[in-house]
Amino acid sequence: MLAELARREKAANIKPDPDIDVFMKKKSVVTDHIMKILGLDICADIMVGDEMIRGISGGQRKRVTTGEMLVGPSKALFMDEISTGLDSSTTYQIVNSLRQTIHILNGTAVISLLQPPLETYDLFDDIILLSDSQIVYQGPRENVLEFF
Repeated sequence: MLAELARREKAANIKPDPDIDVFMKKKSVVTDHIMKILGLDICADIMVGDEMIRGISGGQRKRVTTGEMLVGPSKALFMDEISTGLDSSTTYQIVNSLRQTIHILNGTAVISLLQPPLETYDLFDDIILLSDSQIVYQGPRENVLEFF
């Protein structure tokens, strides 16, 4: 199909838009950078897999989903219980990668975690604590103890 499309473009004397080429190259650089930050560069050529086909690990699969969101056009990410089913080390790696990427891309992430380990908790700039669906604290992570 691509060969037919290229033939038709050539026959119609259509030339590619240089701005699109620049945009695609920029996106490719961003994608490569995010893959490296998320530690996915080591499995970039491995199939993700599913229940029937063995592929990358569960932690890598979650990072692929995170990477898809980061490469997209949105500057704000809303992520619910991203640590479910992961060990504390993998959760730390994912949140740390998100933090680095969000700071580099000048974006915002709202992440809900259930009882994060201390080292993961320390990665957050601001936190919102909920109790019975009510906000009991919202602000800088460093000030939470003073509040209570």
